[in-house]
Amino acid sequence: MSVTHVHLVSDSTGETVHNLARACLVQFEEMQIQEHTWPLIRTVGQVDKIVQTLRENPGVVFYTLVNSEIRDRLDAACRAMNVPAISVLDPIINTLREHFGAETRNMPGRQHLLDDEYFERIDAMQFALNHDDGQGLWNLGSADVVLTGVSRTSKSPTCLYLANRGLKAANVPIVPGVPLPDELLQFKGGDPGPLVIGLTKDPARLVQVRRNRLRMIAEDKDTDYVDLQTVRAEVTAARRLFTDQGWPVIDVSRRSIEETAATILQHLEARDHARPAAKAAPVSASEAPA
Repeated sequence: MSVTHVHLVSDSTGETVHNLARACLVQFEEMQIQEHTWPLIRTVGQVDKIVQTLRENPGVVFYTLVNSEIRDRLDAACRAMNVPAISVLDPIINTLREHFGAETRNMPGRQHLLDDEYFERIDAMQFALNHDDGQGLWNLGSADVVLTGVSRTSKSPTCLYLANRGLKAANVPIVPGVPLPDELLQFKGGDPGPLVIGLTKDPARLVQVRRNRLRMIAEDKDTDYVDLQTVRAEVTAARRLFTDQGWPVIDVSRRSIEETAATILQHLEARDHARPAAKAAPVSASEAPA
């Protein structure tokens, strides 16, 4: 199978163009794609180096560049080589410009400025690390969301993903024979405080994941940890607990971390919309304004 080259060019970290290109390229499963990443491209001289590599390895160019001189240089070179060049943000920015009736600032890397939102994400990441695997129970109430579930239901990586979105996420494991801490059980579904969500997984898939985990740590003995009947009982007991507590449940069996996080965000948004209505008390005739 021949290799198809793709060049990802950015005047900032390259994260945006990489994510957008990857979202498109994964649809072409049969192709062997080699990515060439070019971050922090801010001079014409840097563009000339990219062009030289393009001549050696021609392929589609995705770019996020705001400087018109650099864009024009890259576009002209690609046209001369009959290579497609796609400015991935142009359709979005042009639509917004027309809708807002305002011009853009054309500053590279503005989404990475050290603003309040950036530091909130750093704080959230530290919170997730300090409240991983049942740690930091003393201030669990300061979390935005708390994930709980049996072992290997992707609690920790999901918390880290949410933290990167600026949410304070904690996780508390459900361990057979060990009562859940009161600091978690005090939160019921619909009550004030963090949103607690139960994560579950198909028992057969769970056993497979756990076996892989044991192999990674050179532990291959058969234990209740990977016994299918025992795991089924674990999952059933956890689901019963989630129902009793009124916690939403997400089955992560066929979900990626990103999909699980997106569902959690939906639950958070739904709760936030419902809370004002729940707090609003009906006004009696005597209290109504004249």
